[in-house]
Amino acid sequence: MTTTDTRPEATAAPPPAAAGSPWRLALAELRRRPSALAGLAVVVLFAVLAAGAPLIGGLGGWRPDEFDKAAVDPYLGGLPIGPLGGVSADHWLGVEPVTGRDLFARVVHGAQVSLLIAFAATAIVVVVGVAAGVVAGYFGGRTDTVLSRLMDLTMSFPSLIFMIAAMSVARDVNRILLMVLVIGLFGWPGIARIVRGQTLSLKHREYVDAARVGGASTWRVLTRDVLPGVAGPVIAYTTLIVPGMIATEAALSYLGVGVRPPTPSWGQMIAESVAFYDTDPMYFMVPSLCLFLTVLAFTLLGDALRDVFDPRGGRA
Repeated sequence: MTTTDTRPEATAAPPPAAAGSPWRLALAELRRRPSALAGLAVVVLFAVLAAGAPLIGGLGGWRPDEFDKAAVDPYLGGLPIGPLGGVSADHWLGVEPVTGRDLFARVVHGAQVSLLIAFAATAIVVVVGVAAGVVAGYFGGRTDTVLSRLMDLTMSFPSLIFMIAAMSVARDVNRILLMVLVIGLFGWPGIARIVRGQTLSLKHREYVDAARVGGASTWRVLTRDVLPGVAGPVIAYTTLIVPGMIATEAALSYLGVGVRPPTPSWGQMIAESVAFYDTDPMYFMVPSLCLFLTVLAFTLLGDALRDVFDPRGGRA
């Protein structure tokens, strides 16, 4: 006599958990690195300051171009009255010598100018660099040769000298727009080389060949199959480009060919503070510390993201 097995069927084992998305991996990597978390916090802080500069800068009750002659001593060459460069309830970070302009308001508005130039120039670099790298790597041949030689030519050009000359000659133009264009003009070859190498390794992958055989257009293959494959390294290296852009803007402003007064920027403030570094060190320290923290924060954050999105490049 046959019996029917009435035991409940064993339930299938649950499928293994899917691999984490790149963003989850990046978040997990940041959590393992206190330095990267600190860098992210500083980046967010200065980004908020820059975005809300008109509102935040006015919390102290002073505009960045407003003079307070009562905060400086005319008999001591215009040095701030009070300790630490005139730090008081009215001026939270002190004042500028001679003019008496509020340092808190100028630092906050300087963050807006410096980060605006850095982010806009980085956007140009990333867009142009990714486009040139993808086209050169995917199409190859003469297209690759022409674009590669253009990259070599741009990278070998004395960019800083050209920037100084261009900013010195072009006087009656929007300085911020000109700085964005000039800085972005020389920054794209580095990321273009990275994207070109990634594209060369991706264009012969099975899923890319399958898309071509299936009749997908070139534009569809590039946007749906190639670009997602290079997005990770691009994101990682973008965070490493930003501090270089911030430093470049500060250097040009320090040399006197960047943003013009009364528009504040960190580089310009550092240049003006050199004459007072021994009598009013706070005037020098405040914008210098802001610049240092921002560059360091982006560098720490970029190192962590590079280890996630491009581990082979990070170990190179």
